[in-house]
Amino acid sequence: MLDQVDRMLLAVHDGEFASATFNAVLGAEKVLQDKLGAPYNVKRTVVQAGDSQFELLEPDGDGLIAEYLASNREGIFGAGFSTTDPEGVEQSLKSAGIASERHGNQLWIEPEQTRGMRTVIQASESRSTVGLVTHLYEVTNIVADHQEAADFYARAFSLDQSRFSPIDSSMWGYTGTLTLFDPPAKLDRIEITQTNDPRKAMGRFYDKHGSSVYMCFMETDDATAIQARLEEREARWTPTADYPEAGLFIHPTALHGMLMGISQTGRAWSWSSRPELAPTRPARS
Repeated sequence: MLDQVDRMLLAVHDGEFASATFNAVLGAEKVLQDKLGAPYNVKRTVVQAGDSQFELLEPDGDGLIAEYLASNREGIFGAGFSTTDPEGVEQSLKSAGIASERHGNQLWIEPEQTRGMRTVIQASESRSTVGLVTHLYEVTNIVADHQEAADFYARAFSLDQSRFSPIDSSMWGYTGTLTLFDPPAKLDRIEITQTNDPRKAMGRFYDKHGSSVYMCFMETDDATAIQARLEEREARWTPTADYPEAGLFIHPTALHGMLMGISQTGRAWSWSSRPELAPTRPARS
């Protein structure tokens, strides 16, 4: 019943400054400024990159965002999804015993109700792409038990488990499940990971934060252009493979505490149960 990974929510000290960062790195454009009341109490700046949005949440008095920033650095506060059937999702949540609150046109679900992933859901809408990326397609939720979490999200969001794909990475130290929403039409999914090596970055993150949102992934048709912008800013990034077009990881210090992966369009199918859909490596000249 979920349609797309639609947005990421970040707790930031200064929404205008964070907006400028997203513009400089991804070519994002500001599309909205408003306020969100209790229990969050924030000034919200929304920027769009590709057809996805990022809510930059700056404290506006005491509230959950102020509390987050008092105990953490800037970083991911939650993840958002779109649906073509908001009423159906709301009913599915109620049937699963999950409490949600409506704020404007969004349903908000606190992390205690899920598996550590604060979740925002709203109706699907068509947007023209802007900037150097095309769209978000993945949010990573680290959990204690990936199979239990997959069962939970299937039940909560009426997802079809026959579409899910197992994942396993010795390089990154986890096993898990991709809750693919609509393959092969879309890559969109929650990546559920269960760490098995506390020495790896994801394992260290889980030891510190427990079940939570770890990172997100976007697609691009031009990874090298993003790399050039990061280098211009002397910002930290790492290639995802041994050829520039494949993609990159943007370090949290470059995006206000958010770890973001960027992959070449379609390349993620190579580890998402449809390798035949992935582009081939470009020939060397």
